[in-house]
Amino acid sequence: MAQEIDLNADLGESFGPWTMGEDGAMLDLVSSANIACGGHAGDPEVMFRTLSEAARRGVVIGAHPGYADREGFGRRIIPMTPPEIARLVAAQIGALQGVAALAGAQVGYVKLHGALANLAAADTAVAEACAKAIGRIGGLAVLAISGTTLETVARAQGLAVHSEIFADRGYLSSGQLVPRNQAGAMIHDPDEAAVRLLAFLETGLMPVVDGAPIPLQAQSICVHGDSAGAVAMAAMIRQKLEAAGVAIRPFLGPKP
Repeated sequence: MAQEIDLNADLGESFGPWTMGEDGAMLDLVSSANIACGGHAGDPEVMFRTLSEAARRGVVIGAHPGYADREGFGRRIIPMTPPEIARLVAAQIGALQGVAALAGAQVGYVKLHGALANLAAADTAVAEACAKAIGRIGGLAVLAISGTTLETVARAQGLAVHSEIFADRGYLSSGQLVPRNQAGAMIHDPDEAAVRLLAFLETGLMPVVDGAPIPLQAQSICVHGDSAGAVAMAAMIRQKLEAAGVAIRPFLGPKP
């Protein structure tokens, strides 16, 4: 079994007076935070507050760009060419980096959000466009869904790539996540999620809804911060992992 692993969550997804999730409680549990960049969610004030709280706790920070689709929370594919997607990703990373400079924080990696992440996981042209944008900005690692096209393409472009699995999402035999509108997409029981993760860390095999378990590699585990019961899920997972001797540590060293 792995002796250490990162625990990450998608945070900073509130907007104006509208609140999404319990970011403060999640930041006490995770070791890395994927912070929305104003596309699918977030705004300058939310970014500043989340960046500041993450930095204060020593939580490693990642940019979480996605389709500029607040109404759909970034979970719908918006028709865009790969070059347009590259510019969208670069603009959102730059926005978070700018606010991070004011917050005294540093962005260390990029994790794509929602429909854009799922598309880049399967579409080579989109994966190449996203990796190119991240590489041109420089100094940023990629957190990619394990076993997907983005993981392969980003490594081929010379980027530092780390792989993640999802604590609360179902998998297909292709390595893709079960679409949210299908049965088996979400795991809501914290104990069930923790048991599955411990089994994965022991065997390297991930159960899927349409076949035999598949082998995956992972340096990080994601718990969705917007899910109902996210704090209970993250707390249970952290407790079970640590009880099994697995340390929760960021996949990137804290930035000075």
